[in-house]
Amino acid sequence: MVKRLLLLKLSVFISCAVTAQQSTESIQVTDMLNIQRINQLEISPDKKLILFNVQKIKGRESDVDNYEYDNQLWMANREEQYKLRQLTYSEQNPSQPSFSPKGSDILFVRTIKGKPQLFLMSLSGGEPMQLTDFKYGASSPKWSPDGKKIVFSATLKLEELLQDSLLNPKQQLPLWLSEKPGYRDNHYLGKSDAKANPNGNLAEVRAYLAQNEREYKAKVINKLQFQGEAATSSEMRFTHLFVIAVSDGAPQTAPRAITTGFNSYSDPYFCNNDQIVVNGRLSDTIFPDRALESAVYKISLSSPLPQKILGKKELSYRINTVSPFGSYLIYSESMVATPNVPSVHVMDLTESKHLYPIDLDRNMGNFKWAEKEDQVYFTAQSNGGIPLYRFSLRGAKLEKLSSEHVGIEDYVIGKKVLVYTKTSVNNPCELEIADMDMKQTQRISSFNASWLKNRKLSLPEKHVFKNEEGMEVEYWVMKPIGFQEGKKYPLLLEIHGGPSAMWGPGENSMWHEYQFFCAKGYGIVYCNPRGSGGYGERFLRANMDNWGKGPAKDVLEALDRTVAEGWADTSRLLLTGGSYAGYLVSWIIGHDQRFKAACSQRGVYDLKTFFGEGNAWRLVPNYFGGYPWEEKTRQTIERESPINYVSNIKTPYIIFHGENDLRTGVIQSEMLYKSLKILGRPVEYVRHPGATHEITRSGDNRQRIDQMLRTYEFFERFIN
Repeated sequence: MVKRLLLLKLSVFISCAVTAQQSTESIQVTDMLNIQRINQLEISPDKKLILFNVQKIKGRESDVDNYEYDNQLWMANREEQYKLRQLTYSEQNPSQPSFSPKGSDILFVRTIKGKPQLFLMSLSGGEPMQLTDFKYGASSPKWSPDGKKIVFSATLKLEELLQDSLLNPKQQLPLWLSEKPGYRDNHYLGKSDAKANPNGNLAEVRAYLAQNEREYKAKVINKLQFQGEAATSSEMRFTHLFVIAVSDGAPQTAPRAITTGFNSYSDPYFCNNDQIVVNGRLSDTIFPDRALESAVYKISLSSPLPQKILGKKELSYRINTVSPFGSYLIYSESMVATPNVPSVHVMDLTESKHLYPIDLDRNMGNFKWAEKEDQVYFTAQSNGGIPLYRFSLRGAKLEKLSSEHVGIEDYVIGKKVLVYTKTSVNNPCELEIADMDMKQTQRISSFNASWLKNRKLSLPEKHVFKNEEGMEVEYWVMKPIGFQEGKKYPLLLEIHGGPSAMWGPGENSMWHEYQFFCAKGYGIVYCNPRGSGGYGERFLRANMDNWGKGPAKDVLEALDRTVAEGWADTSRLLLTGGSYAGYLVSWIIGHDQRFKAACSQRGVYDLKTFFGEGNAWRLVPNYFGGYPWEEKTRQTIERESPINYVSNIKTPYIIFHGENDLRTGVIQSEMLYKSLKILGRPVEYVRHPGATHEITRSGDNRQRIDQMLRTYEFFERFIN
């Protein structure tokens, strides 16, 4: 097997080298539509079949100028040299697939009449069978080890929970108060026999007002977290867990609730055929929006009563995984209300004994167990990539299996092989296999390689410097396509958001944008300044009370060092970034006049206003230690808000914001634009109707193309 992999690897290398020499086409903006993503990998119990989801973008049949996302299930067969075949062609976008414990069926989720439902597809053929038609929907399913039960989650409104005879048989009210002013208890939430009458007595008037709320004539908001991603909401929702019995591929019982009350539960993991562990809020006496702490509970399916096994005030506990035989629990523990890297621990579930931590100063996730329960694998963002790690319980040995130069987005553990999705500098996503140490690798898919084979690509060069705090800061430089020594080129400084995000060769969200601008003749420099994720907790917290000056120093140092290479035209320097990076762009051009043009997308510009209008408002107390009405915090956020330096901004500036973006809030960009317009500065403002904060990652594809082209066109006005 190893020799065969070596030969295949050599042939792939030669093929790639030849392709690179023959590449004739540059990346186009519409190549964004060619990129396919692979995720949700699952492996059959006999380790022969790999199941996964492929997301592509396709044109709408009735509207050739617009596009939609298409998700379908695919399979690879080990006994057919991992030959790939598409399993579904559904318009309902099947997702969350998993094999039954016997390996004979595939369970997945599909949307029916606007709600997710469970479906079962036999590997022997035939149409998928709908397992649930549950009024609240069904998602995140998990099989019991014996394959006789499926646990799933469903979300319902407070009003539904109050009236549900199974979830709330005694018609109880929450233990926490509703926070509706003027009421001393929650009795007003109960049923009323009064008829709706605007001219009636007080009870009838209240019934009339309640009817208006139900029919969406009014939103009465009493909760703290009322802003979603695209709209405000007065509704309170709770997620509960349900179980159905299955036999021979068919449901045997109606869904039965295994959690109740006014808490929410998620991420169930089976310990054995009767017990699960789940995540939930620490306390059901605190109003849900104010409860930041989370706990881990154990629940018996035969007599559901959550038993807390992990939970403390000011801490959040999350389940990462449970071992195949239910012996071990891996969980994370983090402080609430402050940026930090969660610590990860191994717990012996059979003895309720804490064993040892997994000692890695990175955000760890996607844990999966080896078959014998002696090793666990996981990924972690680190230094611009997403390496795969292996932790051995015997001796608590930690190994890094792949480098930071690539990103392992998802993976499964087979028989003496690992199968995984990989992001690299020359391909945004493909499937590969490797030996258990990832020493021998082979690409087994061509979802993107097929259309990339004739494209010219720019490959990033990594550099490192130490900032004034003594921290190592990494940055990458990409030269323009067709680069020639002695020629000068425009240079674009790209900044990431978060502020705790991380960019690098193994991170796929910016792959296309970088290549597009390099194809247009621009050089690119991007950097992970202090405050970025992927470098440990000290680095993550290095921008506390310091969102502007410190991170700006780091990204500008990366720019200066790139300029020092001699090929960048200092009269054609450009700057762009979104979200927190939109903030940092505006900060920089309010303090530095070197840029020919700049672009901010969905940014934050006035921290005091952002506290009120953005659903990410907790960034203010988390990073600046308090609230806008507190004197010390007020002074800090005044100093750190770019809007207060608007009179210094003279750089030509294009500002983007999604019309429905409530994560940062559109008033942020309206204030900045209006201020610059009054000052007579060269500024243009673009709003995308219906777009949320996720416009450039998962938004309308025509708007994604529009934003990239408008940025390019705006830059071209000032550098040519």
